[in-house]
Amino acid sequence: MNFIRYSFIDGLRGVAIVLMMAYHFTFDLNNFNVVHIDFNHDHFWLSARALIVSMFLGLVGVSLYLANGHGFNLRRYWRRIGTLSLCALAVSIASYIMFPRTMIFFGILHFIVVGSLLGALFVRFYWLNLAIGSAVIVVGLLAHDPLFNHPALQWVGLMTHKPATEDYVPVFPWFGVVLIGIFLGKYIYSDPVPAFARWQGNTPLGRILTLGGRHSLLIYMLHQPLFIGILYVIFG
Repeated sequence: MNFIRYSFIDGLRGVAIVLMMAYHFTFDLNNFNVVHIDFNHDHFWLSARALIVSMFLGLVGVSLYLANGHGFNLRRYWRRIGTLSLCALAVSIASYIMFPRTMIFFGILHFIVVGSLLGALFVRFYWLNLAIGSAVIVVGLLAHDPLFNHPALQWVGLMTHKPATEDYVPVFPWFGVVLIGIFLGKYIYSDPVPAFARWQGNTPLGRILTLGGRHSLLIYMLHQPLFIGILYVIFG
């Protein structure tokens, strides 16, 4: 059962990785003036980013349930939190070196750390996660207050404007996606498990996607330096 569960989830995460790499490579081409795209206003690219982030964070919720829904392995859980925290710190430092005015102070890895800590409190719930998750998304999209423009509160969301940063994934609305992911994890993996969730990735493409999904954090940390290095050699 565990192999089937993780094959399906890793495959989905592998798809998200491919989409993310395509997005970031295009973003880097834009920074090198090879293409000209307004990533902050172009509806296609805004939608693409929202889809990619939603896939990753929904899978964070599903994985929280799969790993801890029947009891926490505290050693594995805190090791994962520690690894993610170090990677988030590395991203902040690297982004400050490259983009000192728009460094990443609360990007997707920072959020996943906070979302995993908060999400652990909700793993035992079921339909309540769907209700609260939907409410968090609605509030995050519709509610804005100047109070949250303060630098110390920008990680919460609810700002009246997007802060100057290269990546921004605040608690509102994105924690709602994690909660819905926890709900979906419990919904899908309650007996009987539907056929699509028993996918095992036995094709060459399936094996590549599941492999990428299993090593998503490593790929996330390495792909941008690799892309930027290649483009610098060609266009720098």
